[in-house]
Amino acid sequence: MSDPQSSNQLVNNIRHGLTALGMQPDAHPLDDYIRYIQLLQEWNSAYNLTAIREPGQMVTHHILDSLSVLPYLNGDRCLDAGTGAGLPGLILALAAPDKQWVLLDSSHKKIRFVNQAIIELKIPNVKTECVRAEQFSTEQLFTTIITRAFGSLNTIYTQTRHLLAPGGSLLAMKGSDIEEELATLEEGTVTVQVHTFNVPGIREPRSLVEIKALP
Repeated sequence: MSDPQSSNQLVNNIRHGLTALGMQPDAHPLDDYIRYIQLLQEWNSAYNLTAIREPGQMVTHHILDSLSVLPYLNGDRCLDAGTGAGLPGLILALAAPDKQWVLLDSSHKKIRFVNQAIIELKIPNVKTECVRAEQFSTEQLFTTIITRAFGSLNTIYTQTRHLLAPGGSLLAMKGSDIEEELATLEEGTVTVQVHTFNVPGIREPRSLVEIKALP
């Protein structure tokens, strides 16, 4: 994807997608998003970080999908649990440099890639941890914990709730079929709000499940 014309087309696709999501493209570091895609492509052949290979799909399924949840972030200390190749945490950290991020994954190769992306993209507001979520501990709890492709809602909540600050939000990025998962959450212990929206270029509606622990 070294062809400038290809990069320009991807930038235009991101611009159109952000506009469709109700965001201002000029407020975003578009070149950094493109450089992330380039890095992901470079590493993907050897490390198999994502099943998505085509840059246009990386724009829709990685960049725009990640940015779609930007308005729902709570507070300024955020955790991406099960970040994989840095999604959505790296992209959200680029979009919101005022927030501090920890990106957590138990895969050494994925954290190696994320660390390299942090260096090359010069992202100062991100740290990484190579550990399982249920084994991670910190003195500073998180106002937002976000997950994508991490597990069922009940698994997500039980494995991360010890990291959530009082009043904090647990955000689970899901598809549209979540009724059975919602039923697994223990009534009387949490409040749940489901935000449904369409991400440009992704056919299936997306759901963002916002979970808060009751005091």
